[in-house]
Amino acid sequence: MKLPIISYGDPILKRKGETIGKDYPDLQQLIADMFETMYGAHGVGLAAPQIGRSIRLFIVDASPYEEDEPGLKDFKKVFINAEMLDEDGEKWLFSEGCLSIPDIREDISRYPTIRIRYVDENWVEHEDEFGGLVARIIQHEYDHIEGKLFTDKLSPLRKAMIKSKLDAISRGQVDVDYKMKFPSLKRKR
Repeated sequence: MKLPIISYGDPILKRKGETIGKDYPDLQQLIADMFETMYGAHGVGLAAPQIGRSIRLFIVDASPYEEDEPGLKDFKKVFINAEMLDEDGEKWLFSEGCLSIPDIREDISRYPTIRIRYVDENWVEHEDEFGGLVARIIQHEYDHIEGKLFTDKLSPLRKAMIKSKLDAISRGQVDVDYKMKFPSLKRKR
């Protein structure tokens, strides 16, 4: 089932996600719904806070970038209770966007290599190193479960320059082809 994506301005996006256990209700269905929601919105990653769940869960499917990095052809993973262990290398800029902040793309500086510990959907623990575009996608989604957005990484001047666009998104004044929930519209109900 496709779920509505929470927009910029909702406080849940600024909250640190809670650790979950194997007994989290309907977890497998939630993961399936998150993939369906992400694909329906043409995304490559989605974190639980973006669908209104303040938990440490995110998903990634980097296969759309396989032309840029052939090793990403079948890169599809679930990250539960992730913990970033290391970020390394010389930071590099790349234009990022976010399903919760549609129509805004900004150059964001991130590390090229990461090491992360997490459990997958079968509760198998992993400690993996990732590089390149997939490391960037994982860092972006990891930020979501830490209560951070890519716009938090912008300079104060750049953020001021896009403030009116961000405010419009939080008011629901954005045209997207996927379901969204907007904080200002939620209060009026």
